[in-house]
Amino acid sequence: MVGSINKVILVGNLGADPTVRTMTSGDKVVELRVATSESWTDKASGERKERTEWHRVVIFNSQIGDTAERYLRKGSKVYLEGQLQTRKWTDNNGQDRYTTEVVLQRFNGNMVMLDGRGDNAGAGLMPADNGDVFAAPTVSSGWDTGASTTPTSGLDDDIPF
Repeated sequence: MVGSINKVILVGNLGADPTVRTMTSGDKVVELRVATSESWTDKASGERKERTEWHRVVIFNSQIGDTAERYLRKGSKVYLEGQLQTRKWTDNNGQDRYTTEVVLQRFNGNMVMLDGRGDNAGAGLMPADNGDVFAAPTVSSGWDTGASTTPTSGLDDDIPF
């Protein structure tokens, strides 16, 4: 049995374009500001209420970071998996400060772009564990229409491989 698990899953929208910084080692770090919202109806007043929570996401994984930098923009809907980390830093006045953020480490973490193909230039792409970029699975209604999903028309049989 595992003693503990530190896993965060967010599904939300970017509040700004990704910010890219370069560390002294030359590695890129991509930062995202992600908004998650919940809404409910107040039982007392019947009024519709909404609360938005903002999350700072830091990506150290180079493949995921490159994809985020190239394809994500303000308003993009994204699914993220990472770990919660709190780091200590000192401000200009010498005061110790703490920041809690969702971190996608070099060899851990996941990102899926959830926008439709027409919404953003590279929507629907995500990196695999090996760094390849492939299409994210599409969500279907679950009903089988009886139509074949294998394209057969327009194939060129003279492909040399």
